[in-house]
Amino acid sequence: MPMKVVLLAAGRSKRLKPIEDKNFLHFLGKPLIQLQMEQLASVGLKDFLVIGGAHNLSSLRALARTLKYNIKVIEQKDLDAGMAGAVLSLRRYVKDEPMLIVSANDVVDASAYQLIFSAIKDRRFSSFILGKKLASYFPGGYLKFKRNGQMTGIVEKPKPGREPGRTVNLVIHYHGESKRLFKALEEVHTGNDDRYEMALSTLIRSGVKMKVIPYSGFWQAVKYPWHILDLMDYFLGNLEKSLHGKPFLGKHVEIAKTATIQGNVYLDEGVRVLDNAVIIGPAYIGKNSIVATNALVRGSNLGVNCIAGYSTEIARSFLGDQVWTHANYIGDSVIGNDVSFGSGTVTGNLRLDEGNILVNIQDEKIDSGRNKFGIITGNHVRCGINTSFMPGIKIGNNCFIGAGIAVPHDVPDNRFVYAKTELIIKENRAELDRKKRQKMHKNLSSSRRT
Repeated sequence: MPMKVVLLAAGRSKRLKPIEDKNFLHFLGKPLIQLQMEQLASVGLKDFLVIGGAHNLSSLRALARTLKYNIKVIEQKDLDAGMAGAVLSLRRYVKDEPMLIVSANDVVDASAYQLIFSAIKDRRFSSFILGKKLASYFPGGYLKFKRNGQMTGIVEKPKPGREPGRTVNLVIHYHGESKRLFKALEEVHTGNDDRYEMALSTLIRSGVKMKVIPYSGFWQAVKYPWHILDLMDYFLGNLEKSLHGKPFLGKHVEIAKTATIQGNVYLDEGVRVLDNAVIIGPAYIGKNSIVATNALVRGSNLGVNCIAGYSTEIARSFLGDQVWTHANYIGDSVIGNDVSFGSGTVTGNLRLDEGNILVNIQDEKIDSGRNKFGIITGNHVRCGINTSFMPGIKIGNNCFIGAGIAVPHDVPDNRFVYAKTELIIKENRAELDRKKRQKMHKNLSSSRRT
């Protein structure tokens, strides 16, 4: 059945800061929103209405020009209107056609869309909502429905312990009667961000039948910074299906004879792997990047023009484009674009008590659910030599971090961070016993000969 696919991409990624726009996080060399469109196209859906905001409209339109799908990019003027505002911005482009509303940042397997295709054959229902049963609390909408799947309501972001059930609303919604949805959205008024959910409840009360479609496959929403690592693991895991344990080499890839490459490793065009470097899959190394002598990269995604410098270890981390390292440890971290680490600088990723790492999200400490989690940086960051970052901290955009310091707190955008230290220089009154030193060296040389 022909339908419009509405991709919601106007979110401002507030809970991901200092990451600017999750739609343009690059996994395996492609922005997330492109990967979403490719997934939808794989099941025959190629007619897209992409909803953006003033902050990313030009980027979305530039990407649309490079893709071979039918893509119309639409601006949501009032971003504070949330999902309801996004859907209402479609009125000029969708009359009463069926539409499939998809969050550009909720990643599912292709099987999720096949479930929707099968479900819409049931003419007793005009709308279908994908739901997933979760074992633990998630800060989203919870679906209420009868045993036959007929939806009776939705509760947006209930407090932990007050959920009406365990089935979470996934933003994959099919609406066969768009006009009725638009009308309900216009009539609902609320001071909260649940206007869309209230409109669905209004439609249900008016007699519109909606059905919850249970889905048990992969799902990852990108709400918090550590979700980027979860999503990275998913995409890297997909390499196994295509590579079957053998590395993929793009054009003009150079690998030194003494380098070691194990498992599902994707080396994109122009990558150089130098002497004694080790790459352990799953891993993706972006175009024109260098894995230098004695460097180790494992379970990580590196962007374009990165340098895993001499004696650096990058473990289970997501790196943007143009990230430079030299004799560093980068573990379980999310690094932005155009970031450099001075020699000897390390990211801490494990608490002394080995408990879960807490991250400050909009002035609230949130449990990441990970006992290993490093740092999150924005773009255009410079770090001096021998600096240590504590687990779970965020470094904002356009920051300079000085040398030889420990950074235990978040750093906002546009900051220069340094520590005041007192260097004491005084007269040296000690003397070296040169004869004793000569005797020691003589004995050492003698022992080596024997």
